[in-house]
Amino acid sequence: MEIEKWEKLDSRYLVREKWATLRVDTCKLQNGTVKDDYYVLEYPDWVNAVAVTKENKVILVRQYRHAADIISLEVPGGVIDGDESPESAIRRELLEETGYEFDSLEQLAVIYPNPATANNRTFIYFLSGGVKTNAQALDEHEILNVEEYSVEEVKQLLLDNKIAQSLHTTALFYGLLKLESIK
Repeated sequence: MEIEKWEKLDSRYLVREKWATLRVDTCKLQNGTVKDDYYVLEYPDWVNAVAVTKENKVILVRQYRHAADIISLEVPGGVIDGDESPESAIRRELLEETGYEFDSLEQLAVIYPNPATANNRTFIYFLSGGVKTNAQALDEHEILNVEEYSVEEVKQLLLDNKIAQSLHTTALFYGLLKLESIK
């Protein structure tokens, strides 16, 4: 059987805020079943980076994540603003969060954080040749530390489950595959 997209019969918004938009859809499935009240979280697209310095250190950031109530070790990244391209967004986010600029940029993947409940994508990039050129320029709600690790240390952090944000572990696995292909 070929899987078909659902037909959206109705859609309405329950919440429309800057950081949270909740939509409820009524959909007809290919077998004729009508699914009422299918909730969809709408988010802007995101960017994440496996960013490597000229000294071959991987840049990670450590910050508090309130929803999970954890101090989280992560790759740099953030929201794509408005009509900004993903490439511009990741360069901006890296400069703001870390103060680093990079020689090269390559898109590694585009993934869906949770396609069952959310509509956004995450663009994963590999950047190399990083040099610190500026001080951090953090948003008012951001408090984060920039940390540098060797590739072997990053592998161990992953094995020890010290990086627990799933989008960021995915980015690092793509980045490690990229680094292995460079050798």
